[in-house]
Amino acid sequence: MKSDWKRLAIALAAGFGGALFALFLGLPAAALLGSTFAVTVAALRRLEPAVPDLLRDIGFCVIGVSLGSGVTPDIWSDIARWPLSIAMLALTVLAVLLVCGLILRKIFDCDVPTALLATSPGALSYTLSLAADRGIDLRFVMVLQSLRLFLITMLLPPMIGYAGGGVGNAPHVDLPHLGHGWSALLLVATFALGMAMTRMRAPAPFIMAGLLVSGIAHGSGLVSGRLADAVTFFGFSITGTVIGARFAGISAGDLKRLAVAGLVSTAAAVLVSVLGAGAVSMLLDLPFGQTWVSFAPGGVEGMSSMALALGYDPVYVATHHVFRIVLLIAILPVLLGLVTRKTV
Repeated sequence: MKSDWKRLAIALAAGFGGALFALFLGLPAAALLGSTFAVTVAALRRLEPAVPDLLRDIGFCVIGVSLGSGVTPDIWSDIARWPLSIAMLALTVLAVLLVCGLILRKIFDCDVPTALLATSPGALSYTLSLAADRGIDLRFVMVLQSLRLFLITMLLPPMIGYAGGGVGNAPHVDLPHLGHGWSALLLVATFALGMAMTRMRAPAPFIMAGLLVSGIAHGSGLVSGRLADAVTFFGFSITGTVIGARFAGISAGDLKRLAVAGLVSTAAAVLVSVLGAGAVSMLLDLPFGQTWVSFAPGGVEGMSSMALALGYDPVYVATHHVFRIVLLIAILPVLLGLVTRKTV
């Protein structure tokens, strides 16, 4: 058995090395997915990577504050501009959970809680935290979620090229960086609230704390901006390292089974999102490419960047993806509680 310090060194070397390599390749959610993949490989090689709880919690604090940065004072007025589109998005999210969950249960013999989190169309870090807290098969959820994100980000741009041109030159929506003082204050407040929520046995306490602290600060107009890139990179790399360290003991057969399940469920999720986006495009006379990017179950950062690159309205796209994440954060614990009580 390796010492704790050696296991930590292995985890950090693999995690940050994988994150940097993925960043160099320009992959979506590079720090999170690159670190997860590299540490997973280390775990499969029986190198026993491990991360202490304190470092894990700090990483989750960064994730939570980053999620909350997407909330703005205009979010409710933005949502009010497209009530039918937002309502259709909510129905599409529920349809993805229902259809993909049914596929995983009937074809791949997956239990209901695992199927629910594995098919959640977004909020990757939050979903994985819920899985870890509830003792759900984290490997199954992680592989399916990661594969979905990769496939959608790689395949959507060429497919959307057939949907028509953009809607003009849209302004850039990237937030400026927060100052060191505000960043430290948000993170310290998040950690303190996360500790309190941990004692109350709240799900994913540090991420929920960050979302609350940062979301209220940004939504009230008190602050506007995101954490420094280096801080965000650190948080996502640590989170991916924690996730990857849990992959020890998985077999090649399990990997093949999970990959097939991921491909099938991703295809179903894309089909459902296409149907929802197509309906909104026709009803509101919006470019199909714009609604498809907005409804696609990909990451907020990747989809918002794609909207800018293709000339679509970034406010429309970003609003829909932020709403989708907020919706998932709100309903997943409730749905988990319902299905858990039903299966007990």
